[in-house]
Amino acid sequence: MKKFKIINSLVACIIMLLLTGCGVSLKENVNSFLRPNVDIGYIKKVAVLPFTNHSNDKLAAIRARDIVITQILSRNIFDVIDKSIVDSVLQEEAIEPGSPLDKAIIKRLGQRLNVQGLILGSIDQAGYERNGMFSYPVISLTLRLVDTRSSLVLWQASGYDSGYSLMKRLFGLAPADPYEVTLRLVDSLLDTIPLGK
Repeated sequence: MKKFKIINSLVACIIMLLLTGCGVSLKENVNSFLRPNVDIGYIKKVAVLPFTNHSNDKLAAIRARDIVITQILSRNIFDVIDKSIVDSVLQEEAIEPGSPLDKAIIKRLGQRLNVQGLILGSIDQAGYERNGMFSYPVISLTLRLVDTRSSLVLWQASGYDSGYSLMKRLFGLAPADPYEVTLRLVDSLLDTIPLGK
């Protein structure tokens, strides 16, 4: 009978952990800005420029840019110019990825690429953190939408996410990989764009 009570207590504890949301203890944190009194519905086509990378993970910016392009297209938020065309125009204009863009350059890129907006991004943090013997990926990402005529930031979102999961740690399961964590964070950031176009 004592053995049965112990098993019931363990099952109840596990259920409580699951119900209280301890599956992910370091969840994404997202902040966003949307320019007041501006309907971004006039933005139909965008170019996603190469992201600035402030981390030691050399692939983080490439991975995030590809995921952002895919998610914008799959959600039908905007049409997106192929990144090889964008990179070619940047090279012709002698614009280094991550270099500051002034108003004249933004306007010229808008005209050359025939887009109403530019998506700019920066990787603020990417890598691995350790909690005891458990290692998991982390990422901080900022995205912004800039109007090519006025150079105004219409929308910006920043966020943080990690692959840490208490339940995976307790049961010895592998954490989410960098791709999964980046995809989850990109989705959370894009969720803040109003879709009432």
